[in-house]
Amino acid sequence: MKAQPLLSLKERYEQVVVPAMREEFRYKNLMQVPRLVKVAVNVGIGEAISNAKAMDAAISTLSCITGQKPIVRKAKKSIAGFKLREGMAIGCSVTLRGTRMRAFLERLIHAALPRIRDFRGISQKSFDGHGHYTLGIKEQLIFPEINYDDILMAHGMDITIVTTAKTDAEGRALLKHLGFPFRKN
Repeated sequence: MKAQPLLSLKERYEQVVVPAMREEFRYKNLMQVPRLVKVAVNVGIGEAISNAKAMDAAISTLSCITGQKPIVRKAKKSIAGFKLREGMAIGCSVTLRGTRMRAFLERLIHAALPRIRDFRGISQKSFDGHGHYTLGIKEQLIFPEINYDDILMAHGMDITIVTTAKTDAEGRALLKHLGFPFRKN
């Protein structure tokens, strides 16, 4: 059997996902097939309250991973118990669309997720009821762009994949056909 070439995410969507989804969900129109809209990557840095370098490190790490400059997120309320005042920087986020989104997802699927220790797949239960998927990552070190020696502190991130799917079943099928490694529950 001849080995098939590795397709880019866009080619895979057009050649594999669309025909499979049209057959599986009986879509009459090509435009009914769900597609990826955007990917939002969010990093919350609680230590930024006492350590200003932590926020700078998170910003540089996130810009290295995504290829786009992050937006600094500030606290909306003051919370005395956390020594947090309104307007303090507590995190950063990036919204990826188009080519950068597809490149990020390819690196996530093929390079970053397999580097997680004892990786058995990602959960199928993290859908929100509207076909969007959220994935939490505990360390940014799984991305190959990050040099271990340059890291001040390890931090996690939330990755939200927004689709045009109407249900979780459609969103799950879309991501599964795109190559996301879901574990069997």
